[in-house]
Amino acid sequence: MESFIGWIGGKRALRRAILERFPDDEVGRYIEVFGGAAWVLFAKEKKANQLEVYNDINGNLVNLFRCVKYHCGELQRELEWMLTSREQFFDCLTQYQARGLTDIQRAARFFYAVKISFGCDNRTYATSSKQIDNAVEYMTKVQERIRGVNIENKDFADLIKVYDRPTALFYLDPPYVDTEKYYDSPFCAQDHQRLREVLGHIKGRFILSYNDHPLVRELYADYRIEEVTRTSTLAGSGNNQTQYAELIIRNF
Repeated sequence: MESFIGWIGGKRALRRAILERFPDDEVGRYIEVFGGAAWVLFAKEKKANQLEVYNDINGNLVNLFRCVKYHCGELQRELEWMLTSREQFFDCLTQYQARGLTDIQRAARFFYAVKISFGCDNRTYATSSKQIDNAVEYMTKVQERIRGVNIENKDFADLIKVYDRPTALFYLDPPYVDTEKYYDSPFCAQDHQRLREVLGHIKGRFILSYNDHPLVRELYADYRIEEVTRTSTLAGSGNNQTQYAELIIRNF
């Protein structure tokens, strides 16, 4: 199934390639460490008796997922009055960061800001025919899919320590090298090295997606690295579209 939101660096275009590289044997627990829009989680098959975990360091994003899971109807009703307008977009940008809102009110304004922004950057008003009605209705299916999914708001090192087992599969999609500033999350250049150190000591298996950058190739030279390309979603259309090089890295 599809995700109900877009997100910077989302893996809509690469989800099939990532799923094709999942291990064939039994995976007891599946953990998305940098959850974002959870494109891979929504695309994968839900299996009985398999623990699934969604995590992101962005508290507003995690609050949105929790509200969809536990308060879907109330969230949908909160969004009923929202129209597509520049004024309301900037109002929501300001309001969801203010104090005094309930979790549902905050989630509704954050969701609206993401959906109506250009490239889902949560910053720039998109002068296009974007609507949120279908996405709001779709939340009912999302609620059913994430029933039973553990939703966490942890630093990646802490999360991996908590859920690491020999039967665990971690999928990681961290902010790409030299793109850290585009994310509303505390991930800095030094965290690429910290992530490499953490993954070097896990008991389970991991699949890691990154941009094709010399630093990434250096850090993960001892692992299985595969080159993939995808069409850039923000760089024109038709013959004007460009290809973007990425890497899929595994420890198995």
